[in-house]
Amino acid sequence: MSLAIFDLDNTLISIDSDHAWGQFLVEQGAVDPVRYHEANERFLEDYKNGTLDIHAYLELALKPLAEYSREQLNAWHQQFMASKIEPHILPKGEELLARHRERGDTLLIITATNRFVTGPIAERLGVDDLIAVEPECVDGRYTGRVHGTPSFREGKVERLETWLSRNATSLHDAWFYSDSLNDLPLLEKVDHPVAVDPDDTLRREAERRDWRIISLR
Repeated sequence: MSLAIFDLDNTLISIDSDHAWGQFLVEQGAVDPVRYHEANERFLEDYKNGTLDIHAYLELALKPLAEYSREQLNAWHQQFMASKIEPHILPKGEELLARHRERGDTLLIITATNRFVTGPIAERLGVDDLIAVEPECVDGRYTGRVHGTPSFREGKVERLETWLSRNATSLHDAWFYSDSLNDLPLLEKVDHPVAVDPDDTLRREAERRDWRIISLR
């Protein structure tokens, strides 16, 4: 039995759920339609280019969570799941999860998107273990700040090492599936790195290092 780790956005689903949630908020009139949209697009390009300032991005992305009640946020998220996420769940991604599940592997999703957005997606995919950006919560309300280390780039490695220690397991014979150059630090740590529909930078690295390259599209 091994650990099978999966990135989420543009790996198991065919969109970036963080960016899609931001656009959904724009559509709901929950945020400034011009300023938020422009910032959301700019940060997405930074992410693709490997230049994202994660703390600057989280200042934008987590702020709306602090401005609305949990009831309103949860109602929106149900709509978001139905309209934005469900159509983009990749059948081949579900098949890959099923193959590892049938082998008896432990499934883990690790993502730089926050837990409010991704928790229900992981549940929908049948994956119990999730490492995500943790929005700070006080007295049942989000504060708009991040709690702990964001699970992004080297932060994914740090958060995973903490998870491994708590669960008394290791990366021996572990798999990691990702599409993004931002996940190179973690791909380098596992015995079975797999580039999934990779961006150009990750594709070049995967070819150079003779890593497996697959498509779930």
